[in-house]
Amino acid sequence: MKYNYIKVSLIIIVSIFISACSQDFLNEDMIRQESTQSFETEEGLDKLSIGMYQNLRIPFTYEWAYPYWNFGTDEFTSGRGGNNWFNDYTDAFNSAASNGSAENWDHMFAGIGSANTLLANVPLYYSENNPNYNTRLGEGYFMRGYNYFRLVIQFGGVPLLTEPVKGAQTDFVRASAEEVYAQIISDLKKAYELLPASAGDQPGRFTKSAAAHFIAKASLFRVSEINSDWNSSYKDQDLDEVIKYGKLVIDAHPLATDFSDLWAYEEPDGASERLQEIVLSAQFSNLSTGRTGNQVHLYFLSVYQNLPGLKRDISGGREYRRLRATNYAQDVYDRVNDSRFWKSFVTSYNSNNPGAAPKWAAPYTPVGKNDGDPKFGLNEEAVRYIVNDAGDNRYTTESIKYRAPHMFVRYFADQPQSYLDLHGNYGHPDGSGGPRFLALGKYRDGSRPSVAAANGYRDGVIARSAEDYLMVAEAYGRKGQYTEALPYINALRERAAYKEGEDRSKYVDGGAAFRNNTSGSGAGDGAVYSDNNTYYESNNIEGNLTESTVNNLVLSSVADIFSSTDQFYTELGASSDMDKFLVFIMNERSRELMGELHRWPDLARSKQLEKRFKTFNDGVREEGSNFNANKHYLRPIPQSFLDAITKDGQALTSEEKQAMQNPGW
Repeated sequence: MKYNYIKVSLIIIVSIFISACSQDFLNEDMIRQESTQSFETEEGLDKLSIGMYQNLRIPFTYEWAYPYWNFGTDEFTSGRGGNNWFNDYTDAFNSAASNGSAENWDHMFAGIGSANTLLANVPLYYSENNPNYNTRLGEGYFMRGYNYFRLVIQFGGVPLLTEPVKGAQTDFVRASAEEVYAQIISDLKKAYELLPASAGDQPGRFTKSAAAHFIAKASLFRVSEINSDWNSSYKDQDLDEVIKYGKLVIDAHPLATDFSDLWAYEEPDGASERLQEIVLSAQFSNLSTGRTGNQVHLYFLSVYQNLPGLKRDISGGREYRRLRATNYAQDVYDRVNDSRFWKSFVTSYNSNNPGAAPKWAAPYTPVGKNDGDPKFGLNEEAVRYIVNDAGDNRYTTESIKYRAPHMFVRYFADQPQSYLDLHGNYGHPDGSGGPRFLALGKYRDGSRPSVAAANGYRDGVIARSAEDYLMVAEAYGRKGQYTEALPYINALRERAAYKEGEDRSKYVDGGAAFRNNTSGSGAGDGAVYSDNNTYYESNNIEGNLTESTVNNLVLSSVADIFSSTDQFYTELGASSDMDKFLVFIMNERSRELMGELHRWPDLARSKQLEKRFKTFNDGVREEGSNFNANKHYLRPIPQSFLDAITKDGQALTSEEKQAMQNPGW
């Protein structure tokens, strides 16, 4: 079977290609151009259904999507590598700028256009006796509902298209967000009834679980604060639906045993990509090239290549440094008891260029070394990030000169705690201390074909059942049933805790795939990748801890939530139990889903975006930063769309375009 990429704009179907995609049921080869007449045959409709899966890749390709999903939040600020206006909320982010609005908009409507064609043609040209008949329809309903969900959470109400666009249709009106959500949930429920329970031998195919996950998610978004001016009549039913469908996913997709199993990528199509916890993923393979590859591995990395003794390699990744972890991202974890922090962030790098290693010089030369000796050798630790707290007096700018690795310390002695001010020597990537910060390792890809390769081979995880645990917990909490929420929170916390005998100093991520890379990994010259972290030194713990931390991390009662002193309730102004619970569940989502392309919509729908951005994201201090709550909870409708559409055959006036645009843009 081949992958059919349908490029459909909102205005007109432009062209249809059989083009690059993925593994197993998706072949990467360009086959031929197809006419729409082929969609009047079963074979053509099968190709169309496969072609729609290209749409799932968009958040992981090029640079259109990650700013929409993670920039400008509490978790990540700009690494000053590009697209900074998304993070800082300056006027450079607008409806006309080349900033991804039009690309995202077009890609989502492309998926809708393909789905509409499939839904219209399957009943006409596909035999009901074909065992794939229901599946084809289910795929169409899922893709339409999925893309409308992605649109409404970014743009609010958008044009509702439920029939194939024929000819140069240019007259469009916006539906309300309420109408769009109704369509989304209706489509996804139809998909749930029609889709198979399992993808079988074709991983990546839509299933009942994928539909159930997004029914739960769309229902949760509909009852969230951003829709409070119209959603009151839906709340009871929608919260029950979140619980119902979320539990269906939980039952069908057990959690991975260890949190690190999710990120322990060794090779394309390896064990980490076949975990039962994964509900839906965008399929990539070692045939993915150029912009069709998964490029997220580029964006969360700190620069290491210009440190003496290191050079860029496949294992460490190509550092585009787009997203930089905030202090909130480090403080939201219990870094002693919660392994998720140490299994998410890179804190140690080895030397792969020992000939350029720094050399000892008096008065810092230690006993047993001579002036001029290299500080470290091949595959020895060369970079060490210390993730400590204010009040730790072990480090000064002078004392770290006695250490062999390049030392990056979060807080030096006597520096006050701050979420926004510079401290330690992590530095601000504008040059104040250099582009050094904690890198998120979840996306590193050591299987890439070359050091400079931007295209990655890893699948992009869209949904995993851990999020269903969090959604069910949030739904119970929103109903005021806090005790019922606890088991779903604790299931994730129990996994996150260190188990008895577990080595807390060990680290793994997809950079380790360099060891299985047959295309030339440079492993013979050493590797930047390190199997270790800085748990013990960062936490100022001597000795080797072997006991379980489950009892320290699992919540014994709801009082553990409401009486907590480390959930930022004061900073975020949460006083009531409900306010505290919603702050807590957003923090818990950070701990479990850090950097997984969910954060901006989550904070926008819960109306926590403004407060968390201004409290935790140093983009608020950039020149021109001006977060406006009447504007920035929605994205701008692309100017290219407004310029192209008509009303009664005539181009829109400036006033009509403004009326079609979101407020403030």
